[in-house]
Amino acid sequence: LLGERRDQTVGTAASGGLLVTTTQTGLVDRWRPALKVESMGATVLRGLSGFVDLPMFDASGSVGWVAEGGEATRSAVSFKKTSIAPKTVTGEYAVSRRLLLQSSASIEEIMRRDLGFLLAQALDAAAINGSGASNQPLGLLGTAGIAAVTPSTAFSDTTADLIAALELDDVTGSRAFLTNPTVMTACRKLKDADGHVIPTAELFHGERVEQTTQVPKTLGAGANKSALIFGTWSELVVGYWSAVDILVNPYHPDVASAGGALVHGFLDCDMTVRRKEAFAFAEV
Repeated sequence: LLGERRDQTVGTAASGGLLVTTTQTGLVDRWRPALKVESMGATVLRGLSGFVDLPMFDASGSVGWVAEGGEATRSAVSFKKTSIAPKTVTGEYAVSRRLLLQSSASIEEIMRRDLGFLLAQALDAAAINGSGASNQPLGLLGTAGIAAVTPSTAFSDTTADLIAALELDDVTGSRAFLTNPTVMTACRKLKDADGHVIPTAELFHGERVEQTTQVPKTLGAGANKSALIFGTWSELVVGYWSAVDILVNPYHPDVASAGGALVHGFLDCDMTVRRKEAFAFAEV
């Protein structure tokens, strides 16, 4: 008879598993939305302190033809302004003492980076579609006076109408489309009468187009329409009264007696559309 055999294995703690350590690699970040507003060309004002007015030339006077020796008709120009004031977006994490001691990664640095991105993401989303209520800035899509273009059956007609909305108002400057992946997916599937895919450049008439999930897809009566925005993006002004401020507070009564810490994040900012005719959008 064969004698009893005992194997040394990792799968059993007492047979060897206790001797094997677990190694952690570097932390992999989650997928995050693309932040587009500043890269589209928005005008950025940093280091602000007081409230800010942005004056604009609103309307010219008039000229007219007269006979020899005729007198000019007097007219006047007018001005207007839009304003920005600081609005605060903030977040907070509570970290226990034991997690601070035992985490193999720098948990404080992880919390700092994550809060920093969340604040920047909130600013980007507010610039596009902020409600203007509950301490939130008013975003581009909610700004009165921005042209809302009725979509056409042909997508290329809709983009042509958006372009025309600016050109008919003599708007110049670096301009581009901004939408979301839902719209771009539909565009990539559009085919001509022969079944050939229509190039995206043709659908957007050669204009630059960017996408981000920050652009809403829940517009319209059925909450199932996406925003397609076209504009001269330098007319969107973003003001900063602070950078992204991350503060670690071990003295708050919620955590001090337990040896933990609170990680706070703050950002003071606001945005406005300087000249409304510089943008148009459609719900598609």
